[in-house]
Amino acid sequence: MADVSAKAVTRRVAIAGGSIRLGAKAFALLEQGKLPKGDPLPMAEIAGIQAAKQTPSLIPLCHPISLNRVLIHSVLRPADHAVELFCVAEIAEKTGVEMEALTGLSVALLTIWDLTKPVNAALEITGQRLLYKSGGKSGTWVHPDGLPEEVEAILKAL
Repeated sequence: MADVSAKAVTRRVAIAGGSIRLGAKAFALLEQGKLPKGDPLPMAEIAGIQAAKQTPSLIPLCHPISLNRVLIHSVLRPADHAVELFCVAEIAEKTGVEMEALTGLSVALLTIWDLTKPVNAALEITGQRLLYKSGGKSGTWVHPDGLPEEVEAILKAL
């Protein structure tokens, strides 16, 4: 485990993003609120928050940290029959919060998978990545491909 004792406590934010392709039929049922196992979006939000909080228990050598905030934001992408999710994690600590954002995102996407698989077993999770991080001695980092407009809006609201 890395020694962070000499680091300063700073506000740190990380945002991760990724998508799940549902297929036309499952996406239509999602939009209509008629998936057989219920609405996966609120369940994904809860699962993502819970997962972010459990990151040090799941990933070896992650520091246990006190999260100030975890948000799961979902965006329907009708043209792709997909749902894009963004997970925001925020702390005031001596270490980063990227792994919490990525863990929250991963479990939120898997929750949508679990609740959609009765309609379509050929689901696909794509594009999981860190989009943004700030705080600490490295300052602000933005993914080289830029930020989706939804992430820009999230950052303005923080």
